[in-house]
Order: sequence, then structure tokens, then C-alpha cells
Amino acid sequence: MTPPPARRRRGPGVPATPLMPRKGAVGRAQMITTYGVGSTVAVDNESFIVAGIDTWDITDAPEIHEHRLARYLGVRSFRLPPASDENSRDGVHVRRFPLWHSCPDCNVLQPVGKFNPAPGTNECGDCKEDLVPSRFVIACPHGHLDDFPYWKWLHRNNRDDGATGACGGTLKLTTNGRTASLRSIVISCTCGVPEVSMEGAFRSSALTNLGVRCEGRRPWLRNAPAEKSCTEAPRTLQRGSSMAWQPIVRSALSIPPWSDGLAALLAPHLDDLRDCESDKELARAVKFLTKTDSTSLEAVRDLLKADQAELADIGEEPTHDTYRMALLEQEYRKLRAGSREADSPHDEEFICEKPQSTSPVLDGTGIVGPMLVKRLREVRALTSFTRVISPDSALDDQIHEAEIALTKQDWLPAMEVRGEGVFFRIDEQRLAAWAAHPEVVHRVDRIRSHHERLLRERAADPQHVPPSPATPRLVMLHTLAHILINEWSLNSGYPAASLRERLYAENTDMAGVLVYTATSDSAGSLGGLVAQGEPDRLAEALRSAVLRAEWCSADPLCIESEVSGAGSVNLAACHACVLLPETSCERNNTLLDRALLVGTPEDPSIGFFHGLTGD
Repeated sequence: MTPPPARRRRGPGVPATPLMPRKGAVGRAQMITTYGVGSTVAVDNESFIVAGIDTWDITDAPEIHEHRLARYLGVRSFRLPPASDENSRDGVHVRRFPLWHSCPDCNVLQPVGKFNPAPGTNECGDCKEDLVPSRFVIACPHGHLDDFPYWKWLHRNNRDDGATGACGGTLKLTTNGRTASLRSIVISCTCGVPEVSMEGAFRSSALTNLGVRCEGRRPWLRNAPAEKSCTEAPRTLQRGSSMAWQPIVRSALSIPPWSDGLAALLAPHLDDLRDCESDKELARAVKFLTKTDSTSLEAVRDLLKADQAELADIGEEPTHDTYRMALLEQEYRKLRAGSREADSPHDEEFICEKPQSTSPVLDGTGIVGPMLVKRLREVRALTSFTRVISPDSALDDQIHEAEIALTKQDWLPAMEVRGEGVFFRIDEQRLAAWAAHPEVVHRVDRIRSHHERLLRERAADPQHVPPSPATPRLVMLHTLAHILINEWSLNSGYPAASLRERLYAENTDMAGVLVYTATSDSAGSLGGLVAQGEPDRLAEALRSAVLRAEWCSADPLCIESEVSGAGSVNLAACHACVLLPETSCERNNTLLDRALLVGTPEDPSIGFFHGLTGD
């Protein structure tokens, strides 16, 4: 990743070389999860915003195929973010942001262009000191982003010169260094108005009280017009805070018949293959696409049949939620059924087998049907992002997602993860009986009511908010996945941040958990996690995890908590017991309650695993 290069001139056969030096680089996976389109990247003493994908050069970027996810997101394929090295073209473009900078020597605060820096530099033209990008920006829930209005903030009680910053003075920013608080950051102007600090700038109504409205600017999109119709109130944010950029990433597992090399070749062309009127015409088309005449037509027909079956699953007018649920249900069925390595082609990306051991140690624990996922592939695609508010899967149809391109593209940036995992289910009869317990229902109702209140606050139309997915089975399975990830991080050789959960619990037909490696390199398939799925080890890990969950270092405050977590959508859950790194949890550490696993001191019977440890 580099700053935008100056205009290039080249002769025949001369490669395109940027005239500005490269300032830094980020990993391809980081372009999906950490430094994606619309995010700010700090490089040395400079700050840039990643430009939209319609400006990326993807000439050499590898193509990724995942048919089910591509259909869900309405694109043809996915691309790995372009790599950037000394011998490659500029792949990912960035733009300087924020534009307001200050000089640490003369303390002048103004747009970077007014410092008259030398070409290719970011320094004060007078002091020759490196400029410091503004720490503060403003953003709104619609994803718009702008520089902080320093002039209005300073002159809020002195508007004789209007609100255009035409007082004739020069703004200065100083830091007295006495404390780390905003009170120590002082803004002044040579026009003589009283200086003010940045204290209070982060209040929700601070900018509204100044008459500052969202200008609808999208600096990450080249030539994007400002959306002047935006009615959202802007908020002050730290430039690098997590709330300034939250990615919306959609993912899917590669499952048969879409998980081998043949599917990757033919999936983009299924509509054309379906139009073939005879076996001869089909064979000719397949030979052209695969560059070989040894492809089995029966395998091609199986792909076409599977495609038709999946279309039937989602219906004629599928919604966003219908697509998502269809993805999960298809994966759940395949994980239950399994796929033996001995019966699979060598390029099969999904190997899921029953444990070799038939030990009865899991009897009575509530866990059934463990499966060893010895090989899996997951594709994660960046579709959009949010600012100010966190994304929530329950608001997929309502939350405002900021665009990653000014014009519609037929591809999305994505990464693929190859690794291993353990899948297991919960005994349905025991689960149904436990979920009917009045106190269990009461606790989950409290979580659901808080979640639905949060959804109404974030929804574009508060009168038509979808119900919260919080149910006893979802909250219990979610919390169980968390304590097992913490336990397996001690035994499997993977840190908790390299493990990830995938929940199958949003309807009454599913009650399963997949814990798998979440790393995108070769460390994702060392075999340490699969080994934990053998019944003896799984039973031992379950008992140890439940025993740890019975006591938290924050007890009794944690177990007696009425609300906890961001948005108050957890009960007994904190960083000392069940919360995980953000990369590991698919629900942003919400909808958790360990009391549903181990019970409370007043009523231990509400714990699904009460009595498992023999206490």
C-alpha cells in the first residue's frame, strides 16, 4: 500500500514505477479485517485512508471462487487484495486523511496544503519539521467521515465573523503535557478569541450544539459527491479508534460438491452449462472450461443438481436473511453427514470424519455427534463497513452499510482460510427440556429485551425491527463455544485469537457448534485442534471448561450481574471468564451468560451442565 503516486510517464516497455517512495505495507488478510476500504492507516508520522476497490489494480491479484457465498453477495467472484512489493504495480491506493495537520515546532494547525510542503514530503515549509495528522475526526452512523471542525470549536462563542473560519487569524494547537486528558490539548487563534481545550468534544451532542451537521463526505471514494441529504448527527472520534471503522465481513465454508477443484472451475459458468441441450454439447463446454477431456459428466451433473437444490432452498424471492440461513443450514447438514477422506478426491477441501474411538465417555454430558473436521476452507469477504455503531447480524436489512466502491463491482476483496476444526451437537431432547425451565426463559428474556432495545436504537426504521435472535439454545451454545475455545487454547497449541466459532443455533432444527482455526497461514492445520475432538479428550476438556466457568475472579459481581457487555446484552460474562478476542467471536462478544451453563448460587439447576463436574 502506498500513497497516491504522482503522474507517471513511461516509454514502450518501461514498467510503471511510482515517483513517490513506498511508505509502508500491510498484509493481505489485514485488508479484510483491519485496514480495509474506508479505514485509516498510520504510516510513520503520516495518516492515509484506504481508497475504494474501484481504484485498485487487481491485474495480478489471485481470484477466489466460493459459489455459495458469491450468490449470497451478488458477485461473480472474489479477489485477494493485491500484494505490494518493489516489483509490483501499485495495487491498493490510499489518500491522505485527515487533511488537517499541526506542526510540533510552530504549533500551527491548518490543512496540510497550506504548509507548502516539498513534493513527496509531509513537513512544515517553514520549520522543516514533520507534520502531525489530526488526532480527531468526525463521523456519522451512515459512514461519512470528515475533518474535525477546529475553527467552529474554538470560535463557538465568537461568531462575529460568521461560521466560515474567515476571522483572519491562524489556529494553533498546543499540549501542556500535564495530563493525558483532553483538557491538556488546547486550541487557540491569533485573532484573539479565548483559547479552548478539546474537553467535551466527544459528548454525543457536542457538535450538534455547535450547529455542525454531517456534510456527507466520503473521502475514501475518488470523485464521490457529498451526500448532502444526510440527517445523522456527526460524532467526534479518535482517528484510529475501533468505532471509526468496523468491517462487515461475510463468510462461508466450502462444502461438497463446491469444495474441490472442479467446482472452482465450473461454478462461475453454471448458467451456461445448464443451457447445454445434449451430452455432447455439455462435454464440449466442460472440456473448453477445464482444458481437459477427462472430466466426468456425472460430476458436472451433480453440480448442476446441487445448484438447483440450493436455489430451491432460498426460494424465488430470497431476502438477505433467507440467504444467510440457507448457507448455515447447508453447512450444518454436511457437518453432520461428514465426508470421508478415503472417498474424496485429492483436491477436496472438506474432510469431516467421525472419531475413531467409540468411547461412551460423552454419554450424559449433553454433547452428541462429535466430528473431526480434518480439512476445511472458509472464504471471508469484505462487503462494507460501519462507523460509530457496531454491525449486528440481526440488522442486516436495516443498518446503513458504507460502500467500498463508488460503482457496483462484480467482485469483492476476500481472503481464504484453510485449517481444521471440531464440530459437535447438543442432545435435542435434553436441550428442549432445559430450555423450558422458567428461570432459563426469564434470564434469556432479559437478554432479548436489552438486545431489542439496542436494535431499535440502531435501526433505520425503529417501528420495523426484526426480533432478537437470543434464545436459550443460542445463548447457551454461544457461551459453551467460548469456554471451550479458552480451554482448547491451553491444550491444542493454538492461542485463543487463532480459534474461531461458528454457531448453528438460530432455528429449532439446528443445535451445533464448529470451533476451527481462524488463521490464514499454514499454522491453521497442525492437527492439534482435531485431536481435541476425540471423545476422551472432548469429555475431559468439557469438564475442565465447565469447572473453570463455575468461578470467575470477578464473582460475586459477575454471576449476579443484571446487565453487562457493550449495549448491556450479556448477563454473567466478563473478560475474566468467557469473553474472547474479537477475531474469535462471530457476535462481537454479545448474547452470553455463563449462568446458563453452570447455574447460579441461588438456583444451580438452571445450568445446562450443572452436576457435570460432580460438585
